[in-house]
Amino acid sequence: MIEVTAAPAGAADVRAGSRPVRLAPADVLRLGLLGIHTRKVRAALSALGIAIGIATMIVVTGIPASSQQALMNQLAALGTNMLRAQPVPDRNPPVLLPEEAVGMASRIGPVTRASAVANTHAVVRRSDLVDPNDSSGLSVLASRADLLDAINGKVRSGRFLGPATEKFPTTVLGYVAASRLGISDLTPGRPAPLVRIGSRWFTVIGILDPMPLTPEIERSVLVGWDAARTVLGFDGHPTVIYVQARENAIEDVRAVLPATVYPQLPGLVQVSRPSDALAAKRATASTFSALFLGLAGVALLVGGIGVANTMFISVLERRREIGLRRALGANRGQIRGQFLTESVVLSALGGAAGTVLGVLATVGYAGYHGWPPVIPAAAVAGGIGGAMLVGVVAGVHPSIRAARLTPTEALAAP
Repeated sequence: MIEVTAAPAGAADVRAGSRPVRLAPADVLRLGLLGIHTRKVRAALSALGIAIGIATMIVVTGIPASSQQALMNQLAALGTNMLRAQPVPDRNPPVLLPEEAVGMASRIGPVTRASAVANTHAVVRRSDLVDPNDSSGLSVLASRADLLDAINGKVRSGRFLGPATEKFPTTVLGYVAASRLGISDLTPGRPAPLVRIGSRWFTVIGILDPMPLTPEIERSVLVGWDAARTVLGFDGHPTVIYVQARENAIEDVRAVLPATVYPQLPGLVQVSRPSDALAAKRATASTFSALFLGLAGVALLVGGIGVANTMFISVLERRREIGLRRALGANRGQIRGQFLTESVVLSALGGAAGTVLGVLATVGYAGYHGWPPVIPAAAVAGGIGGAMLVGVVAGVHPSIRAARLTPTEALAAP
């Protein structure tokens, strides 16, 4: 006869209670913060290590980016996005671009500015006593009032032609032209110098700065478009059209510009190739990009090694704590979660501090050198994110090692 004995009441509850307790994410976070809170100095030094690594990453990307932006601004100021269209020279009869050619060029989609000059074939002299045929190698050009915007030119002294002056016999000298005519500067309050253009005297109202990408303007004497018509007999046909376009579309604009300004025979219009400064600008950008990646990788590697070393030491120092928790029922997964959370939180705190320090250092250094401060968004976002990733990678092996410790060997550790 088989006797069946009923299980004592509550036995099922005991067996159910022997199952490992599942920890909520908040509990795991509190356990991870426990090591940081109880070892504040060690945690601060560890966070400082990762903070220095992340700050280094921000600085080595932000400072070169600021320097690069300053260089880009200087190259752009030269006119790297500028094209010059003009008829094929030495053709008989000469090619006459339409008077509306500037407006036609400005309607090309990527074009941002367009202006023009025209050769008046007049002779300029410093005095009426000079040989009428001696032009000193200078050209007299009719200029539109918006020319300087199209060629990124600047006035060194005086002012440029405008609506109030382009209809009158006034002129602006290029940098080389002013030197050859013996006019070095315009002094406010003193009578403006005069130059002889054709048979008329013109008042010099401005002198331009050097313009390396448009040397023909440096050697020119510029008169207003309307004044050239009424005083010098200019026919209104532009001879050189200057176009600025978006840099990423400069080659496309160059391809369609001849057919746009002279649709009858596009082959009779030649367009300058993009400036060598643009090629230098693009090469500089790619060089700096490669440098950013290399330096950022080194900085993160150094920070990761520091965190990994800290976590290994933490596991060795806290073996008794690990053994006690295992003896009280904590499983290996909970031990791994505790140390991995501690590593990630430690790295995140260091990453946040390093990001702030790196941004402040970059802004201060750029401001000291007069550069526009540039903080790459990827560097800022990667500051904390990269630190947390480093914390995960650096904490995986120490947390696994901690979880493999049995209660007996952990408690028996010296």
